[in-house]
Amino acid sequence: MTSKKKDYYEVLGVSKTASTEEIKKAYKQKAMKHHPDRNPDDPKGAEAKFKEVGEAYEALSDPKKRAIYDQVGHEGLSGMGGARGGTGGFSNMSDIFGDIFGDIFGGANAGGSRPQRGADLGYNLELSLEEAVHGTEKKIQIPIVLTCEECEGKGSRKGTHPTECTACHGSGAIRIDQGFISMQQNCPHCRGQGKIIRDPCPRCHGQGRVQKYTTLAVKIPAGIDTGDRIRLSAKGEAGINGGPPGDLYVQTHIKRHPIFMREGNNLQCEVPIDLVTAALGGEIDIPTLEGKVKLKIPHETQSGALFRLRGKGVKAMRSNNIGDLMCRVLVETPVKLNADQKALLTQLGESLASDGKQHSPKASGWFNSVKNFFKDNS
Repeated sequence: MTSKKKDYYEVLGVSKTASTEEIKKAYKQKAMKHHPDRNPDDPKGAEAKFKEVGEAYEALSDPKKRAIYDQVGHEGLSGMGGARGGTGGFSNMSDIFGDIFGDIFGGANAGGSRPQRGADLGYNLELSLEEAVHGTEKKIQIPIVLTCEECEGKGSRKGTHPTECTACHGSGAIRIDQGFISMQQNCPHCRGQGKIIRDPCPRCHGQGRVQKYTTLAVKIPAGIDTGDRIRLSAKGEAGINGGPPGDLYVQTHIKRHPIFMREGNNLQCEVPIDLVTAALGGEIDIPTLEGKVKLKIPHETQSGALFRLRGKGVKAMRSNNIGDLMCRVLVETPVKLNADQKALLTQLGESLASDGKQHSPKASGWFNSVKNFFKDNS
């Protein structure tokens, strides 16, 4: 090592404000780059740089040592047993490269024989608007992986037991040594389980779990909407090696309704009315999810007018608030007129045109806008 040591931040290629994670990441990259096994053309030079990187990491990864180094530099670490070079704070070379290559090889005994929680499952459930508004109970059938009852999840035939794996001696992991590098990975003989099933269960074929269809009753709360999820605890896949089961998430989707559209807790609908009712006013029957109600139409109602029926919408799922029913009326032009009816409409049109009053306010405003438009662009 040179008599004058390099700045540790410069060695790792990080700034003086770098976080601990950034320092660790930089160290991994540098250690891999300068490891002697990866530099056969210059093993001595690589070894020196490798030790320098380890020394820098050992100093900067420790908050106390880093604080002293930032204040007084290398001299402040000379009496702390730090900055020795070599493994950078790890107990041995296996620790270094087990950490560096852990993500690549899945780590030692990533699954192993430890209990593992079962996977969560999802189910898409379609509901009618009435079911969503009032609440209901639905039965669903789902494919699910359950603990094998025959072997109680052990995987071996009833009355027998798995044997210890002779390759890994029950640890579920094997060590691979390649020069300076010592790594652990799942044992390929027992697939990280640490045991071998010599006489597998005939029902689950040694898996400890079986797939079957199960029927579940799902309680649908009143007011649920599209995209809401219902969690059924412990109704997902069975766990592995005695682990707990996962959960089942039922996601709801409300089917299109022939009359109503839902927006939050409000309902909307379009209501066609005839020309006479729109002009003279009257009462019409309006459907709601609770039955028919009367809606009063004032005289001279224009097409597109919106009427609100309070409290005729949807009750919120988590409160007592009830939405409204919004009715938009659409005035229909009469069709399939006979000769007498056409004559009456003609007579009405002539009467409206001759009395000097404005009977079509929107049309009048629109035509005035058109006149102004052409006038401004002439």
